[in-house]
Amino acid sequence: MPWRLNGTYLESCNCDVVCPCTTSGLTAPADHERCQVTFAFHVDQGDVDGVDVSGRSVAVFVDAPRVMAEGGWQVALYLDAAADERQADALGKVFSGQAGGPMAALAPLIGEVMGVERVPIDYRDDGRRHAARVGDAIDIEIVDQVAPQFGEDGPVMSLTGIFHPANSTLTVARSTRATGAGVYGRSWDFSGGNGHSAPFTWSA
Repeated sequence: MPWRLNGTYLESCNCDVVCPCTTSGLTAPADHERCQVTFAFHVDQGDVDGVDVSGRSVAVFVDAPRVMAEGGWQVALYLDAAADERQADALGKVFSGQAGGPMAALAPLIGEVMGVERVPIDYRDDGRRHAARVGDAIDIEIVDQVAPQFGEDGPVMSLTGIFHPANSTLTVARSTRATGAGVYGRSWDFSGGNGHSAPFTWSA
């Protein structure tokens, strides 16, 4: 099943800035007892086995042990309610790893899929500010960080050479809003915590 997607992504987790999971290839302990992270993706252009999925969004929530490389992740997948049945099926296969690609590399770490839901996803990418509202469950806004010595118009700080499904270069960002409510028994407020953003281009 050939497919290709490109778009933008954002991430918010409960670690401090910068997350040790990200900078260690998932082998360093998270800052807290467990690592809880949301990845949100917006597909600018995409085709999955002949199905056009352009303009659709997906979010993935992960609750993992403190050392993510140990596996046993609990995962929830949120698919864009604006997608029709064929689009939802296609996106579900890609973002669950069933269709190969970057998410398939993470599949051995998953111990439980808590659920797959179709919800409205409002994804916004406005320069250095990125936001995603995932139904009534998750609400995130992150801002890419600039070293204060360079002023507000300076270059965004970034991490390069990173092992990550979205991109090997990620911005250093901080959440201005990062809340969850009723996510399979979990609620949180990680505002002020770690974030990342990047473009992504995937194919298989």
